[in-house]
Order: sequence, then structure tokens, then C-alpha cells
Amino acid sequence: MQTREDAQALDAADPLAPLRAQFTLPDGVIYLDGNSLGVLPSATPVRVQQVVAEEWGQGLIRSWNSAGWITLAQRVGDKVARLVGAGPGELVAADSTSVNLFKVLSAALSIAKEDAPSRRVILSERSNFPTDLYISESLAAQHGCTLELIDDPDAIAERLNRQDVSVLMLTHVNYRTGRMHDMAALTAAAHAAGALTVWDLAHSAGAVPVDLHGAQADFAVGCGYKYLNGGPGAPAFVWAHPRHADRFWQPLSGWMGHAAPFEFTPDYRPAPGIARYLCGTPAVLAMSALECGVDTVLAAEPMGGMAALRAKSLALTRAFAELVQSRCAGHGLVRVSPDEDAQRGSQVCLAHPEIAYPVVQALIARGVIGDFRAPDILRFGFTPLYTRFVDVWDAVEHLVQVLDRGAWHEARFHQKAAVT
Repeated sequence: MQTREDAQALDAADPLAPLRAQFTLPDGVIYLDGNSLGVLPSATPVRVQQVVAEEWGQGLIRSWNSAGWITLAQRVGDKVARLVGAGPGELVAADSTSVNLFKVLSAALSIAKEDAPSRRVILSERSNFPTDLYISESLAAQHGCTLELIDDPDAIAERLNRQDVSVLMLTHVNYRTGRMHDMAALTAAAHAAGALTVWDLAHSAGAVPVDLHGAQADFAVGCGYKYLNGGPGAPAFVWAHPRHADRFWQPLSGWMGHAAPFEFTPDYRPAPGIARYLCGTPAVLAMSALECGVDTVLAAEPMGGMAALRAKSLALTRAFAELVQSRCAGHGLVRVSPDEDAQRGSQVCLAHPEIAYPVVQALIARGVIGDFRAPDILRFGFTPLYTRFVDVWDAVEHLVQVLDRGAWHEARFHQKAAVT
């Protein structure tokens, strides 16, 4: 893709182009931050208004039965399951990614303690998303374990050979670099070493093909507001392989995870399977919005589904990386995302030791929305449902202008906001 006309030709030939009409996109904005917050689906305001005005306003409490509120977690969960290689009835939408990680990592540590009590290490990588490390640090202390962090992702498999790891906990696609782990290979290495795996799919679900069963993964969690377009703070999801789901109580044994919540017994009896990983009352409004978002991804199924989305994602990220390399040379930007398609998620991350933050802010002021991740990352996400090739071309053109003209020098672009 050498010219803007080339980009327009690619868009004209794109079989996924009609999917963009599912979204409400502001005029004059090139949105490359769907890996942080997905775009608003056009169906969401209508659906949420229906839930508020009709199901809540008119149906009132009857809507738990008549509108199916009580089974929203399972219904939305079954839809997400189709995107991540899980089976019906194996995944539920609930709570936040952090809370769900606490649940499954607790269960994994309990299983490991029973099966191999001498293993006392939770293994992860230092560049994992901080909330995953914070939850792991807390649980390590509670379970008498050690959290060990690897700096080089290529060293993970070798580290497993020391036979002291109880759980390998990784984010499938790294939030800072966009590097994607080989889930099947690392899960196999963990199992060969006697360890369980917990996978965070926050930057995977809806962005790259995931096959939890094919990889023989043990547990997984994921986010609803990035590539699943569920809205800010949307419910997350949680999955446990059926071989593990009934082995242990998860620690947040709330009433929705009870085998019979409306028996109102004083003692806890866990529901069978993944239902025990529910906790409190489902957030009906948020869950309804999430369902609309998941439906936008499932709309790609007649066009090839996740495989087609992945092919376009790779083409978008490859085009962006090549344009930056050819047009922004000499400005000190370093690409930290992998060159190899098989190792790259749906984002491209650049680094600059001094001006990463103000450059991102200067781009945002021009309507090109990416984000900054400390200490030096400019991060750009590409959601193939609505990102066009012409958006890639125009975003790089704006980046060239910001760098060539020194627009990032303006004082306002150096004032850090609470959210970066």
C-alpha cells in the first residue's frame, strides 16, 4: 500500500467493509484505540433504552423471568464462547477481568496444591498487565506461593522445566507490545512440566482466533469492552475447562453461583460447572450492552468469522508498520511489536524514549486516537470490524506531519491527564 489510492482500492475490495455500518463513528475521527475501548454499536442505545423503558419500566421485577434477565450471564457467555473456542455452557459473562482472574487463579492454585503440593511458583512475565500481576501477588501471599516474573518471553518454556511451577499465568496478547504467545505450545509445555495455565484474553477475544479447547487450556478470563465493543466497564467473562470446573469452589461464593439461588438456604452449595463462577446479581443494563457488542463480532461469521477478521487485522497492522517505517524514518521511533504475523496481535506499538506522550496527544488533537502506555509506548489498535485501510494511510500522514512540523512541542501536549 504505497498511496492513498491504494488504500481506497483495498477498502473497495474488502468483503468485511459492510460491518462498519454496525457502528456509530464520530465524523473526523480516525479511531485506533479499540484495543482499549471499542466503538459504540449503533444497536446499543436502542437496546439499552428498551431494557430501561420496557423491561425495567413496564416489566419491573417480572422481567427477571419474562425478559430472561436471570440467564443473561449464560446467554452472553455462550456467544463469547463461539469466539474463543469454548463449548456451550462452559463460559459466563460476569464481573470484571480482575475479579474473574482472582476466581480462576484461586481455583488453579487449589488444584495444584492438591495434585502437586511441592510446587509453589506462579509464573508470569514482567510486562504482563499490572492488574494481573497485582491479583497474582495477592494470591501468592494467601497460598504461600511465590510470584516469579520472566523478562524474556522466549525463556518461559525453558523456565517451566525446573518443575516447581504450579500455575503459568499469561496474557495471550501483551498489552504493551502486541506480541502474541503461542497458547497451544506454552500450554503443552506447562502441562508437560506439571503446571496449569490461566490465560487472559483481554486483547485476544474478538481480535484474533482463540481455540481454548484446541490448546487444552485450563482457565481463561477476558474483557468485554475492548474488541467485544461492550462499552466502558462492560462485564468480563470467565471460562474453566470442564475437567476442572467442578473440582473446587471459587473463593467468591455468592448467591448466583449457588446450585439453587432461590431456595435461600443458609449454606452454600456450588452450582455445577461454570455457573459456580458467578457471584452477585448480573448487571442487566451493562450485560445487555455487552450482548450488542458481541453480536457485532458474530456478524462476521457468514464472511469467514474470526479467520477473516484476523486476515484483515494482519493486513492493517502490516500496512501501518510498513508506512511508519518508510515515512517516519529519522524521528527515533522504534517498533516494538513483532514483525512476524504469527506473533502479532491486532495492534502496533512504537516506542520513543522522550516524546511518546506528547506525540500521542498531538495526534489525538488532530482526531487520530491512539493511546500512550508508560514509560515510552505509542499504541495503535486496529479493529477490522470498522478500521479501514484509508484510516491507516491517513493516520500515518498525520503522524508524519506531527513529527516533521514538531507539533508535539506545544506545552498542552505535555500535560498528562489522569487517563493516558
